[in-house]
Amino acid sequence: MKPLLLLPLLFAAAATAAPVAYEIDPSHTYPSFEADHMGLSVWRGKLNKSSGSIVYDKATGAGSVEVQMELASIDFGLDAMNAWARGDKFFNVEKNPSAGFKGRFEGGSGGVPARVAGELTLNGRTRPVTLTIHQLRCIPHPLHKRELCGADASGSFNREDFGLSAGNDWGFKMDVTLRIQVEAVAKE
Repeated sequence: MKPLLLLPLLFAAAATAAPVAYEIDPSHTYPSFEADHMGLSVWRGKLNKSSGSIVYDKATGAGSVEVQMELASIDFGLDAMNAWARGDKFFNVEKNPSAGFKGRFEGGSGGVPARVAGELTLNGRTRPVTLTIHQLRCIPHPLHKRELCGADASGSFNREDFGLSAGNDWGFKMDVTLRIQVEAVAKE
């Protein structure tokens, strides 16, 4: 076969590239949140331990995300608040040690999705949550010589929908902003 006749086949193969599986880098992924404190201020915190995977097809923008978050790793920057949140009055990490988000990429153009439509599992309950993707970029990892992708996405939910209504009687707003900033390396 002549080399020029191979070009259309090469372009067709590139256009239908298979999705790539990525493993979330737990040392560069810290899901965070913002929640009301009696209408006076906004408390911010993060979860220091997470894991998961991403499947992403850069040609179509299709893919999926799965993130597991260890609730015992909650960090408000205040030890007393961390201990309270892990206790039986809120997360009850003995009964519910983790939270999880699973979703599928949607919308967007040029192979970059606009959002992740999924489900958040928290406190033994699963509810729909959609995260807006603010940025997504992939580069060659300088050390591992595999592809590295990073993204930042956020959305909100009502914590009362998950049975977490502590503070409601004192006027706390129940809306929580969830932000998942993630980096993931292509699996070998």
